[in-house]
Amino acid sequence: MHFHKGQIVDKSDFITKDGFSKEYYEGLLIASDASLNGYNIGIQLSEDKVLVVDRTNAENAREMVDLWAPRIDQIQREYGVKRDPGVHITGLSTRNPE
Repeated sequence: MHFHKGQIVDKSDFITKDGFSKEYYEGLLIASDASLNGYNIGIQLSEDKVLVVDRTNAENAREMVDLWAPRIDQIQREYGVKRDPGVHITGLSTRNPE
């Protein structure tokens, strides 16, 4: 499914049933998109809503995750997301999105 940057979508639409999806950091989602032959990157705003922030290909996926990870809290605050103060960002998965 083709999304545009800045679009807020249902999490169930963002995470494809037959493709790759991963939450690298708390609140940062990456999901394959066959129509792009790449990946959508999103920030989770609620249990069922995701803000699409970028797209990437497999070669640049890790770089894009590293770019967006420090901005998760800021973006979530801008959209009024209330996070549990006990939740901390965890390290990256070692699995590559290929």
